[in-house]
Amino acid sequence: MTAQDNMVVRFNYTLRDEKGEVIETNEGGSPIAYLHGHDNMMPGIEDAITGKEAGAKFSVTPPAAATYGERMEAAEQRVSVKHLQGAKVWKAGMPAIVNTEQGQRQVTVVKVGKFMATIDTNHPLSGRELTFDIEVVDVREATDEEIAHGHSHGEGGHQH
Repeated sequence: MTAQDNMVVRFNYTLRDEKGEVIETNEGGSPIAYLHGHDNMMPGIEDAITGKEAGAKFSVTPPAAATYGERMEAAEQRVSVKHLQGAKVWKAGMPAIVNTEQGQRQVTVVKVGKFMATIDTNHPLSGRELTFDIEVVDVREATDEEIAHGHSHGEGGHQH
């Protein structure tokens, strides 16, 4: 069975930076599960997994636009420090959470004053050439309920 639309795919991954150093991995934990073809996975990763069977191991370096997005130079904003969540004292380079109309978003603190901070709203990994080492653990047909809900259920997926 190969990964295609309306299939639940479970996979392990290791994310590496431009120098080959590990940024993050789920090795040793539960596989990631998602419903293929329902915009639940980064397009570059979903495209790479399409057509693969359980047991497939491969590396892929998708363009930034297909993972964390291109870096936008005009993505800095000034906000009140009271809107930053995640620490009591802020310094440049620290990650913070802010509430937006689209929900919570991770930002990076660029500069901090007494009352205001300049933040970068780009994802910290945006614009970077990242390599994903992927192992497809399992591919199965999605249930009607999963397709109706638009996501996978069970281990590694959404729990109801």
